[in-house]
Amino acid sequence: MISRYNNTQRLNITLSSPIVEELNTFVAELGAKKSHLIEEALTYYFDMLDEKLASKRLKELEDGKVKTIPASEVWAELGL
Repeated sequence: MISRYNNTQRLNITLSSPIVEELNTFVAELGAKKSHLIEEALTYYFDMLDEKLASKRLKELEDGKVKTIPASEVWAELGL
């Protein structure tokens, strides 16, 4: 997978030993860089979190905790 981002930033993180051992196992097996595997894993995790948030927001809508704004009102407010 090619990075989705044009520029990168250095980030120092602390991980538990079991996670580091598992990461090292995958790095050795796949011949990939640690940063690449971590970026890929975070990308998949963030996708899962997006789905989780969408489900939460849909439930809030279904439970009447939030309301939608009709597109016509939004357009009118924007002068469209």
